[in-house]
Amino acid sequence: MSETAAAGVRSEGFRGLLRNWGSVINTANLPRGASMDPVSKWLIITRAAVFSMTYTSGLIGGLLAAQTAGVDVNWLFFALAMLGLVTAHAANNMINDYFDVEGGIDDAAYPRAQYAPHPLLSGLTTKRGLITAILIANAIDAAIMLYLAVERGPLVLLFALAGLFISVFYVAKPIVLKRRGLGEVGVLIVWGPLMIGGTYFVAAAELPAWVWAACLPYSLIVMSVLVGKHLDKFDIDSSKGIKTLPVILGYGVSRRLNQAIMLGFYVAVAALIATGVLGVWVALVALALPRLVQVLGVYQEPPPEEAPPGYPLWPLWYVSAAFYFNKRAGELFVLGLFINLLLPWHLR
Repeated sequence: MSETAAAGVRSEGFRGLLRNWGSVINTANLPRGASMDPVSKWLIITRAAVFSMTYTSGLIGGLLAAQTAGVDVNWLFFALAMLGLVTAHAANNMINDYFDVEGGIDDAAYPRAQYAPHPLLSGLTTKRGLITAILIANAIDAAIMLYLAVERGPLVLLFALAGLFISVFYVAKPIVLKRRGLGEVGVLIVWGPLMIGGTYFVAAAELPAWVWAACLPYSLIVMSVLVGKHLDKFDIDSSKGIKTLPVILGYGVSRRLNQAIMLGFYVAVAALIATGVLGVWVALVALALPRLVQVLGVYQEPPPEEAPPGYPLWPLWYVSAAFYFNKRAGELFVLGLFINLLLPWHLR
């Protein structure tokens, strides 16, 4: 083979890997017919497709700190916090998969094993391999936590350990928040006060009361993603006795609830802009309204009987719609905070 041909093969191979990674991040699956590579394998195992919610929460916390008068942001600590958040999310996803298999929830018929390869049920790794990965991720987080606790104080421990508690006992006995209708509230707390508030504190070395209010809008639409996921699992969760919030409230009520939660994002943003907590530029989230209207329409109708052509996440349906809105609204929220950092504009 000539050097030119060999270079072409290498180039195509790298482009193929990029396609694989992009597909996994966007759809949680490899492209049809693609071979598994090590990076794609671990992107699937850690469910990297949903990491956007975590780094969005972290960015919100950092940008809120940066726009606060008199605050000298430590960007190294912010970067460590972001790394810790994403690593913790990866650990959380692996913990969920491990304990849901151990607890008899995840099996070949459960949606988790159908919309994307399950780390254990599909043979991507062994139980020992998954436990090892969980321990490594938590060891990285522990090192970050201890360093930041030394630098910023013991409040860092409270944020980190509270997140770990919710992460583990979302699926682990004896608490199992998921089975008690508390998993959705747990997500609201983790992706709001713990991630946004915790990142603000690490970056700024302070935590004013208004930050708690600023955590609410985005945490609501992260919660909406989990409500959508549990709606998609409603029948099988009901049959297994898993009392998620939709199972407790009922299918119809929960669909309306999720519509209200997504609308609540705009109510919260408007209130925070009007009171001067958030800058006016955050109103850019209005550009996500067409997507919200589309998603609310999805929630008006039952899911289709079978997957639409080319749809990658079947049998999930409502969660995909909620996540579709979450991504655009989150991006615009972050963009608004960034512009407000450059061109401050508050109503009060």
